[in-house]
Amino acid sequence: MLKIDLHCHSTISDGLFTPTQIIEHAASRHIQVLALTDHDDVAGAEEASIAAREKNITFIAGVEISVTWQNKTLHILGLGIDPHSFALVNGLNTIREGRLGRAQNIARQLDKFGIHGGFEGAQAYASKGKLIGRTHFARFLVEKGYAKDVRSVFKKYLVKGKPGYVSHQWASLNDAINWINGSGGQAVIAHPGRYQLNKRLLESLLNEFRELGGLGIEIVSPSHSPEQIQLFAHYSNRLNLLASCGSDFHGPGESHFDLGQIPPLPANCTPIWQNWGI
Repeated sequence: MLKIDLHCHSTISDGLFTPTQIIEHAASRHIQVLALTDHDDVAGAEEASIAAREKNITFIAGVEISVTWQNKTLHILGLGIDPHSFALVNGLNTIREGRLGRAQNIARQLDKFGIHGGFEGAQAYASKGKLIGRTHFARFLVEKGYAKDVRSVFKKYLVKGKPGYVSHQWASLNDAINWINGSGGQAVIAHPGRYQLNKRLLESLLNEFRELGGLGIEIVSPSHSPEQIQLFAHYSNRLNLLASCGSDFHGPGESHFDLGQIPPLPANCTPIWQNWGI
């Protein structure tokens, strides 16, 4: 069986490894097919592609797009995209501009609770200051001793109802899918179990996603329990959505799974890579 991981992050967004280092780490983990899916940015695709050829890894250009749907933040993966697609690149530029404003608002919120220097602190962890996300704030807060690790920071400071939470309007689901499809890629709902949707909302999301041109659902993810893996496998078959899998790897000490450290897809699922020629 191929060892495949279709969800990970580099320093282009909020990972700890550069695109080249991600590929080197994937090779050390005997990964054969890897997608780099940085948040709202495709700037690492070319570097990763060159490194992957040297390591004989099949590289899949990808992205993880931030979306607002029903007042909830979702993530949509684009797999097999053209990172030079005009519409995709422009759309992602718009999202990143919004991220800068959100980062400034998060810093203001933290400042109200006596945590000063948040924006500069988060910026110091961002790659060349290009994209500042909550993970960069989390690393700053760990550095300052407000939490023991990045995962615990989120629960204490950066989720809804906590001091550093800021609501934000991301791209629409329709726009994200159109950008991905227009670039020749396949749209996949990332870690659907993370969004805490009841059955009605989950089915509404899946149906709308499919009607808009979405093709896949991430079934195997560190965000999913064994029961959720079976649940999303059921929806995959029922709604003819292709099955994807990924570790959502950000770096050592910050991720639940290492690259490729994921269980296999359920046997009854149709993998999204079925027609990739690999």
